[in-house]
Amino acid sequence: MAVAAAAAAGPVFWRRLLGLLPGRPGLAALLGRLSDRLGRNRDRQRRRSPWLLLAPLLSPTVPQVTSPPCCLCPEGVHRFQWIRNLVPEFGVSSSHVRVLSSPAEFFELMKGQIRVAKKRVVMASLYLGTGPLEQELVDCLESTLEKSLQAKFPSNLKVSILLDFTRGSRGRKNSRTMLLPLLQRFPEQVRVSLFHTPHLRGLLRLLIPERFNETIGLQHIKVYLFDNSVILSGANLSDSYFTNRQDRYVFLQDCVEIADFFTELVDAVGDVSLQLQGDDTVQVVDGMVHPYKGDRTEYCKAANKRVMDVINSARTRQQMLHAQTFHSNSLLTQEDAAAAGDRRPAPDTWIYPLIQMKPFEIQIDEIVTETLLTEAERGAKVYLTTGYFNLTQAYMDLVLGTRAEYQILLASPEVNGFFGAKGVAGAIPAAYVHIERQFYSEVCSLGQQERVQLQEYWRRGWTFHAKGLWLYLAGSSLPCLTLIGSPNFGYRSVHRDLEAQIAIVTENEALQQQLHQGLFAETSTAALRQGGGESLVTGQGPGCVLHGSELMGEQVLQACAGVLALTVLPHCPGARAALPEVRGGVLCHLRAAESPGEAVGEDGDSTDQELLLRTDRNGLDEDDRHGWGQLLQPRFCDDSGLGVPASPCRDSMAEGRVCCQ
Repeated sequence: MAVAAAAAAGPVFWRRLLGLLPGRPGLAALLGRLSDRLGRNRDRQRRRSPWLLLAPLLSPTVPQVTSPPCCLCPEGVHRFQWIRNLVPEFGVSSSHVRVLSSPAEFFELMKGQIRVAKKRVVMASLYLGTGPLEQELVDCLESTLEKSLQAKFPSNLKVSILLDFTRGSRGRKNSRTMLLPLLQRFPEQVRVSLFHTPHLRGLLRLLIPERFNETIGLQHIKVYLFDNSVILSGANLSDSYFTNRQDRYVFLQDCVEIADFFTELVDAVGDVSLQLQGDDTVQVVDGMVHPYKGDRTEYCKAANKRVMDVINSARTRQQMLHAQTFHSNSLLTQEDAAAAGDRRPAPDTWIYPLIQMKPFEIQIDEIVTETLLTEAERGAKVYLTTGYFNLTQAYMDLVLGTRAEYQILLASPEVNGFFGAKGVAGAIPAAYVHIERQFYSEVCSLGQQERVQLQEYWRRGWTFHAKGLWLYLAGSSLPCLTLIGSPNFGYRSVHRDLEAQIAIVTENEALQQQLHQGLFAETSTAALRQGGGESLVTGQGPGCVLHGSELMGEQVLQACAGVLALTVLPHCPGARAALPEVRGGVLCHLRAAESPGEAVGEDGDSTDQELLLRTDRNGLDEDDRHGWGQLLQPRFCDDSGLGVPASPCRDSMAEGRVCCQ
């Protein structure tokens, strides 16, 4: 009966095959189970279409390209040399790489670099805001341009700015009006390019409202370049990204080859973009096809050639330049290099620019990311974060189907940039929660809760925009590779927008520690009490101590034991002294109270924090259910007996999210 039922429910092929096996019940039962599995997979594929929630009006996508075979070497960072077959490889000393930790540091560094620039300032972003901090940045550019003309020996300083046309043109006061004074005063030195996606054209362009036309495609690259130094980030040029919107940033100092590459890349995209004029009109570069009035196929073909020429020429140039370095069979020793007059330190870090421009049929970043996820072996750890959890189907399948352990950090609805927005935009955080729940349901259905863990970021008064990937090889406590830049690993990043990030591969332990001290890090209880660490969060399994950091007067705490959560503890007198010693396998959860005395501990004493201990990794004891929930699971916060004030996440507890007050 079971076999017959399986045959009836299975595809036509299986039913016919089962009919040929009347005397082979064992084999028939096996094929029946395979039929059931295929049916479940089809149902799951039909259910999983999260991008439809957030990417309306999309045209058919370019067929997916199969990732090339991965030419992995067996040991260490050598295993990533296959990336140089796709993009240029830049060998640098780790002393030239610095990881930034805060929006304020990012903003101050940009202003400082603009002030001392002598040759070039290149800035690519989605948009430039219109507030006082953005005006301060424009004033820095104006001052530096003025000095370059008044100097005894005037420098040939050039400023090139690349923004998105639709986002940069929104409203009466916008990115264009902010930059017009620079264009009008320094027409020979300033270039402002506005990329317009070729897919927004004709009737579609006329009918879609201003805010929604951005869903069709954007210029999303974030590169900030000053002479020979480069900042790669996911942050835009807007006040929140300078103050309280958490992102990632890496500063590559005095890396001339990398600076040259990104200058050429931004110039290439600028050449296929509209050029802003001093009267606030736009023009096409001479000889270039118009992005939305001209033939789309011809435009995309020309854009592909322009960008790929930059990538291929840089790859050839770097292969010749580094013929005698890391990957050569006849490596020069440091003594040989010194004898040859080369005073630069030997490279211990390699930078690979990964470009994704699917409208132009350029999908290098997609290929590299999929290959990295595919090749992550058992015992390896992949840490991934995105402010907008909307992974492509391919990325989801790789996370669910590979053997590596995954820690995924997401934005809680309260720190989503759209939280509290009016109209349709205000529903976007809930849409992302729905996608998270769909994904985690699949994790649970496959029994992968231990291998794939999700965490939410929450911080009072902040929003979360960080994205990236960290790869820890099996047996290593530090990452040897990270991806940092503009992609969100979502549908739009892969299929619709122009994106760029870099893969940083390093064998230098100090730089690995910098990368580890980013969004995912751990510090000891003692270090935490001293305010050590620069991280935001993590927990890395059983047997570890308190994790966390001090950020702008707040403590972000996380203990391990495989728990999926993130909580914030406001800085207050006595908070550090109240931190308990946590031994292996014990979870400590500290949640904020509005003021001392509002939260009552389990012993009934009035305390500055609510303190809960748990020793059972697989479930909560009855006495420990207060104030704790595992992300996207049916356990949720219960404030009975604790006097915890109401919070925005109280309403969403029934959805199974962690309560972060």
